[in-house]
Amino acid sequence: MSDPADRRLAGLTRREAMALLAALPLAAAVDPSALVARAWRHVGERSIAASTPYAPRYFTAREWRTVCRLADDILPRDERSGSAADAGVPEFIDFIMIDQPQLQAPMRGGLHWLDTECHSRFTVPFAKCSDAQRDALLDDVAWPARARPEMSQGVAFFSAFRDLTASGFWTSKMGMTDLGYMGNTVVHEWQGCPPEALAKLGVSY
Repeated sequence: MSDPADRRLAGLTRREAMALLAALPLAAAVDPSALVARAWRHVGERSIAASTPYAPRYFTAREWRTVCRLADDILPRDERSGSAADAGVPEFIDFIMIDQPQLQAPMRGGLHWLDTECHSRFTVPFAKCSDAQRDALLDDVAWPARARPEMSQGVAFFSAFRDLTASGFWTSKMGMTDLGYMGNTVVHEWQGCPPEALAKLGVSY
């Protein structure tokens, strides 16, 4: 018999499941809320001031294409909202790399692994692969419990990148709208969690 938590998660859409990942810390020994605030302030200031497309401060041009493509593969545009790139998540990740230099080596190594694996399988880098080719590779690393041992480096990188993408998207203006976030409003009388939300989660109190 599966765990009750597994049964509850089984009913979530991919976007809802990804939203749960946004609660994970971005990096050890930092204040995630302060880091996120700095990142989005940077992205906003650069967007307002720039008359040209965003120029990454950390990533090379080739890495940037991969980052944008991978972020959108993780959170594509759908009927509810835009994609991760539409929300500014690649720019968010670029700032994180500058602000948290201890994350740079794992990120660069992971992007190199991704391109090397794609060259080995398909003779082109990740950003130039077809949708089907990218899906085939990501299916091999997106599920740690069933990944082959030789894919461990890719699994570790993809898990970390997915967490960053989720954290970025659901703290962006677009992501908070997607979630229906209603923070910073006065609640005169708290009447508990809505019954429909409790029913969806399969919990009660």
